[in-house]
Amino acid sequence: MRSLLSALPLLFVTTLAQAEPTEWTFDPSHSEIGFKVAHLVVSSVSGRFKEIQSSHIVVDDQDPSKDQIAIEIKVDSISTDEAKRDEHLKGPDFFDSKKFPTLKFASTKVVKAGKGYKVTGTLTIRDVSKTVTLDATLSQPIKNPWGKQVRGATLTGKIKRADFGLKWNKALEAGGVVVGEDVSLQIQAELTR
Repeated sequence: MRSLLSALPLLFVTTLAQAEPTEWTFDPSHSEIGFKVAHLVVSSVSGRFKEIQSSHIVVDDQDPSKDQIAIEIKVDSISTDEAKRDEHLKGPDFFDSKKFPTLKFASTKVVKAGKGYKVTGTLTIRDVSKTVTLDATLSQPIKNPWGKQVRGATLTGKIKRADFGLKWNKALEAGGVVVGEDVSLQIQAELTR
C-alpha cells in the first residue's frame, strides 16, 4: 500500500505532462502535400509539393482548441511527373512562383468532429488569402526504432482554384474545359518529436 501511495505523485505528474501541448516536427521525407484536379473532363491529374519550407505544429491531446498548424510550402517543388506541365504550373498562368514563391496555411480553429477533427485556417496562394476548412485525423503517438515519438496526420478538403487567382483554362470543342475548377487536397504527414 505504501508503494502504491508513493507512486501516485509520479502518475499525476505523468498525466499532466501528457495533457500539455506538445510541439511536433513535420517529417518531409515521410509526408506528402498532394492535390488532384480534373483534366479534359474525362480524367484527373495528381501532383504534390516536395519541399516544406517551414512548419510549426503544436498538439494538445486534451484540448484541440490549443492545437496550432502553420506550414509554408515551396511552390517550385511542385511535381506532377511531367516536366513541361510542371513548368507551366510554376509560370504566370498558374502559381507564378517567381513572384509568389510560397504557399502558406495557418490554422485558426481546430475542433473535434466524430473520430477526427475539423481544421479551419487561412490558406494563402499568390498572396490571396482565404479561409478553408479541412477534415483531419491524428493517430496516437508511438515510439519508432530510434527512440522518437511519431504520429500520423491526414488532412483532406477541396478548394476552388479561381478563388486564389489560378484562372487559366481553355474551352474544349466537345464542351467543358481543360482544367477543372475544384482541387482536392490531401496531406499525409508524419510528425516526430
